[in-house]
Amino acid sequence: MRLSHTLLLLFFPFLVNAQRFVRFISTDNRVYNGDAILPAGTTDAAKSRAARVITGDILGDYKITSQVKSIRKLLAPLPNERVRTVRCVGINYVSHSEETGADVPEWPILFYKPFTALNTPSDPIPITEGYRTQGNFTSKMDYETELVIVIKKTAFNISEDEALDHVLGYSVGHDVSHRGWQVDRGGQPRPQYSMGKGADGWAPWGPAIVSTSIIPDPQTLRLWTKVNGVTQQNETTANMIFGVKQLVAFFSMGITLLPGDVIFTGTPSGVNLGKANPDWLKDGDVVEVGLENVGTCTNVLKYV
Repeated sequence: MRLSHTLLLLFFPFLVNAQRFVRFISTDNRVYNGDAILPAGTTDAAKSRAARVITGDILGDYKITSQVKSIRKLLAPLPNERVRTVRCVGINYVSHSEETGADVPEWPILFYKPFTALNTPSDPIPITEGYRTQGNFTSKMDYETELVIVIKKTAFNISEDEALDHVLGYSVGHDVSHRGWQVDRGGQPRPQYSMGKGADGWAPWGPAIVSTSIIPDPQTLRLWTKVNGVTQQNETTANMIFGVKQLVAFFSMGITLLPGDVIFTGTPSGVNLGKANPDWLKDGDVVEVGLENVGTCTNVLKYV
């Protein structure tokens, strides 16, 4: 009994500080915020089948309760309306700059997606007719797996040393990209980022926000992409040109970062755009993007 009591005390802190924030539909058809309970042998929050219910606001004051709910479906970790801004970074791995023939940037390249681009870690990625058939035009759909930063408190003109204090945690995201619009109808060095990347549902993310207490150093994580089960990208965040601290501090230089903002931090090599014989994504293709110690998003491309 004494040993059991000691083990309970040792375990108790994990009930106080959330590790993996998830938002989910339970078997009672209600939506909850929770701290994901991982099955043995995995750190992929997408495999969680239950979570401890969280009350309050994960971007402010919250409490992890002892109530456990079954997970029927994982949703995006934050509802779209809670995400103030979706910031994205272009060309943030040397390997990606080399494969696409782009110069290694001296400063982070910033572009935005609308919050309507955000998607769940499992729902289809919709490709509308205009993106497939508009004129004499090839639908060049591509994948990009990325580490995602989630901001927890307002940041303005902060230093790199202060940056991680403003981060709630990390997710994995899929920066869905249409190279026809981005490149062919934009033209280097003036890419059409908005038309090429910002359609509704073109930013699946999740399956959880893993707190900085679990990931104190975000520059040590492996990330990957699989298309129909075949690995296409496989690298580490150690190879980012601009790390998390640099990006958060840089973007706060004159633009206020607000609680709920997310930052997609760029993709490594292995995308179709860098291949001599690209196999562009098509209707029914299954794309899995993954990040070590966070989990996976698995989405099917769907022509609508």
